[in-house]
Amino acid sequence: MNDTQKSLLYMLSCALNGITPDTAAMQAMDLEKLYRLAKFHSVRAAVQISLLRAGVQDKQFDQAYKKAVRKNIYLDMERCAILADLEKNGIWYMPMKGSVLKDLYPENGMREMSDNDVLFDADKQEQSKEIMLSHGYIAEHYGISNHDVYMKPPVLNFELHTSLFSSAHAEPLYKYYADTKRLLRKDEDNGHGYHFSDEDLYIYMTAHEWKHYNGSGTGIRSLMDCYVYCKVKGDALDRDYIKEQCRKLEIADFEQKRRALAIKVFSSDKLPELAQSEHEMLMFYLTAGTYGTIDNVIKKQLAVSSEAAFWLGKIFPTTNQMAVYFPIVKKCILLYPIGALWHFIRAVTFRREKFKNTVKAVRKYGKKVQDSG
Repeated sequence: MNDTQKSLLYMLSCALNGITPDTAAMQAMDLEKLYRLAKFHSVRAAVQISLLRAGVQDKQFDQAYKKAVRKNIYLDMERCAILADLEKNGIWYMPMKGSVLKDLYPENGMREMSDNDVLFDADKQEQSKEIMLSHGYIAEHYGISNHDVYMKPPVLNFELHTSLFSSAHAEPLYKYYADTKRLLRKDEDNGHGYHFSDEDLYIYMTAHEWKHYNGSGTGIRSLMDCYVYCKVKGDALDRDYIKEQCRKLEIADFEQKRRALAIKVFSSDKLPELAQSEHEMLMFYLTAGTYGTIDNVIKKQLAVSSEAAFWLGKIFPTTNQMAVYFPIVKKCILLYPIGALWHFIRAVTFRREKFKNTVKAVRKYGKKVQDSG
């Protein structure tokens, strides 16, 4: 672990626990490197709160914090307006992820948000689209996967989820959440809003995090979310229920290790001694960033398959995956070859940079696998 990564963990721990950073520690930090790493993990606002406590002024962190606070307010206002229209049209809904978690953090604006996630009645998808368009949003991704993406320049982003996981995700997660409505509890202050119990919210947080952790990776903000949730809700949570549901989801081991690591890392401003497995897990979070990396995905895939098998899977994905990329395949499997051709053309033209990075990563990690074999 390098000095900048240690500095980030220190500043985040101070922010989460109301600790004023040590002056000597602050003087030893490279704020430019710290800023870049905090941006990579979407935690600049939390670091800025610690800087302010220490009386340190930094223009980049200050601007990032103010933008994060403004965006959170803007997203809250837009979410209220959208949910009000869902109410008027009798469409059930449930706000998710950051919009719920941010309110558990000790200070306003500490938890940055990138978008608004809302689960809603899948039978009202077309109606929900009309509502979003009426609010000035552009449908960038509609009817293709388990969530529709709506954008309104310059910064507003909504993801309306018809389900929490799709058939393209791990089967235990997809099956468990196929009927999410059975887990929801009715809000008391509206007509069509729902929420998870504290236990089911934690379980979903864990399942969602594992999906990313097991794929491209996820950053330190996810570990912060876990720590904050356990700190606020921990003593009241039904751990037996959580353990049993995580067992069904096949993520019980991940839940236990991730929770233990989050509490160990953030409970104090002193970096604890970590076992080798804990250090490796922490480094995976620290090097993945908010949205993970292509390298992580490819490295994992090439650890269990050859380069030829990797490219074959990319060119000819499973029928379930193809149905996500090319929805008409759901209705007519005979159109699969056309879908495969379009999928390839899109990869090498519209997503050229991602394709180049994929080629580089395959060459890099494919060679390592061969050498180790």
